[in-house]
Amino acid sequence: MSAEQSAGPLAGVRVVDLTAMVMGPYCTQIMADMGADVIKIEPPGGDATRFVCDGPEPGMSGVFVNVNRGKRSVELDLRTEDGKAALRALLATADVFIHSMRASAVARLGFDYASVAALNPAIVYTNCYGYGHRGPSRDLPAYDDTIQAECGLTAVQEMLTGEANYVGSIMADKVAGMTALYATMMALFHRERTGEGQEVEVAMFEAMASFMLVEHANGAMFDPPLGPAHYHRAVAPNRKPYRTKDGHIAALVYNDKHWNAFMAAVQPAWASDEFATLALRAKQINRVYGLLAETFLTRTTHEWLALLRELHIPCAPLRTPDELFDDEHLNAVGFFETVNSRNGPIRFPGVPTWFSQTPGHVRGPAPRTGEHTAEVLAQLGVAVPEDTAGAAD
Repeated sequence: MSAEQSAGPLAGVRVVDLTAMVMGPYCTQIMADMGADVIKIEPPGGDATRFVCDGPEPGMSGVFVNVNRGKRSVELDLRTEDGKAALRALLATADVFIHSMRASAVARLGFDYASVAALNPAIVYTNCYGYGHRGPSRDLPAYDDTIQAECGLTAVQEMLTGEANYVGSIMADKVAGMTALYATMMALFHRERTGEGQEVEVAMFEAMASFMLVEHANGAMFDPPLGPAHYHRAVAPNRKPYRTKDGHIAALVYNDKHWNAFMAAVQPAWASDEFATLALRAKQINRVYGLLAETFLTRTTHEWLALLRELHIPCAPLRTPDELFDDEHLNAVGFFETVNSRNGPIRFPGVPTWFSQTPGHVRGPAPRTGEHTAEVLAQLGVAVPEDTAGAAD
């Protein structure tokens, strides 16, 4: 692989990252994987995510290590003039500035868009908010759980399971993080064409409302409304993994080709012309799922997997997150990347996308708090503020 190929598609892009927790760091983690020089600005003591779960040493939790891999950490106290001066010097060299502070808070520090653009007119300035600053909720705090509730996700979980629940993943943080990524990349693309920087805003609530309403807007989009705002197949109570004789299986006998193949091979007693087409099945999908559930109880998981794969019907065994580390397919495609660190080797879930010319990869381990303060500021000709001089020790 040539040097150009190994550098990644964002080689040469400098990102100043003033985000914390998961939404912003997940966005910039992908940028780092793709070759960007991501400089993470941390307050004294570091990003709180350093302490949320187990890790090999204090301040290096598993979640933090994963979403901050390959970045450089600069510890700055932005309440001080020295800290602000150091950040201004860094922003003058940046292509992207991304932060997750409230609009009023970042403005009080002197790093609102107008102030940063005065230093660097070509910068792409991305705000990661809980709620967009143009609306009445702009100053409300937001976390994954509260956004899951407000965007309708807990409501559709209740339709599906009978109980209002969060999903077992910090989905709002991650969807908003990916939204921030594509929005920032589009702004960079515009700058490449025109030379013009701009301000970008990404809010968790709006990102998740858009995400949820892809299918759940449904009949409510029309005037007058043709039905409620939910996609009935997704919330059918019988939509769940099927029990088998000895476990469970995920299967979707959905389109007419799959349906006809299944009926011919299995010949269930309940087969009928009332289920002959997708349109007919869609009108009574919960009943269809229930009938299929009865049928799947008649064979073992292994027997069903063998048959359904022979028929080219989508199916899968149920895996735990632990099992993904030993997954045959993921290992065959080189999904996991092992990176050496001061705490020993770390097996990271790697880059899920593939590029023929500029592939990304995990650039290195996550940094300790302020590990690169002296290095980065020296490159700028800026003295290390006294309050952070020992941060990397």
